[in-house]
Amino acid sequence: MSHQLLAAKTILFIGAGPMAEAIIRGLVSRPDTDPERIIATNRSNRERLAALNREYGIRIGCGSEAVARYMSEADLIVLAMKPKDVGEALVEIAPSLDPRHLLISVVAGLSLSTIEGLSGGGIPIARCMPNTSSTIGLGATGLCFSSSATSEHQALALDLFAATGETVIVEEPLIDVVTGVSGSGPAYIYYMMEAMMEAGIAGGLDEEQARLLTVQTVLGAASMVKATGEDPAALRRKVTSPNGTTQAALEKLDEYRFHEAVRSAVHRASERAGELGRSTSAEMMKP
Repeated sequence: MSHQLLAAKTILFIGAGPMAEAIIRGLVSRPDTDPERIIATNRSNRERLAALNREYGIRIGCGSEAVARYMSEADLIVLAMKPKDVGEALVEIAPSLDPRHLLISVVAGLSLSTIEGLSGGGIPIARCMPNTSSTIGLGATGLCFSSSATSEHQALALDLFAATGETVIVEEPLIDVVTGVSGSGPAYIYYMMEAMMEAGIAGGLDEEQARLLTVQTVLGAASMVKATGEDPAALRRKVTSPNGTTQAALEKLDEYRFHEAVRSAVHRASERAGELGRSTSAEMMKP
């Protein structure tokens, strides 16, 4: 989809934390974006809002009165607050919601059914699972939609998150798998980088040398997969000479059941996402 459709929409952020800023930064970097069509609000942190206004030229507002004032002109409403604040916010905006709005949640664990229940139903909803790399425009985000979201709504949400990196659409039950693979995924890579740097230092490199070599190696490997389109397994085989250093290293990883450990980690993160999501939804739906 062309950015023109999204550029004609007014986007209201309720919550102005790092994920809201990541999306805003990506949007204002586009030549066809009018910052006046982007509005950031939060409950009480005026200093934070003023900083966003200075940096990006967007409109801002503080408190529930500001949110209510902007609801009438908003086309997309992005829920980007802390989970503990979502219930109150949705109840406050519910009377102003109508089917022309697209409600987008970046709140972890908040199910479509919970959002529908708290917002009164009948509103197109997108639920997303981004990751922290979104803050530098290299994120990986999973999106799912309520049954009332049309193909145009889906295109708008995809375009919005294109500002933060790559996005895929999945059915809602798979959002927990997205959490396990990419939501928590950066931490797995950082953990391996920690170990590589420690090994380099133990072998005699200084800290800066070990860091530079590790960071560039991980960046290069990911870039190779993306640039060539080749399967990681194929690229791995290309750099694994028979009886060479790489084969010796991979055999040691296999000895420690590396593949099984990573698969188990992804599965457990997915499982935990489901547990936390059910807990969050149950808490919010309490009378």
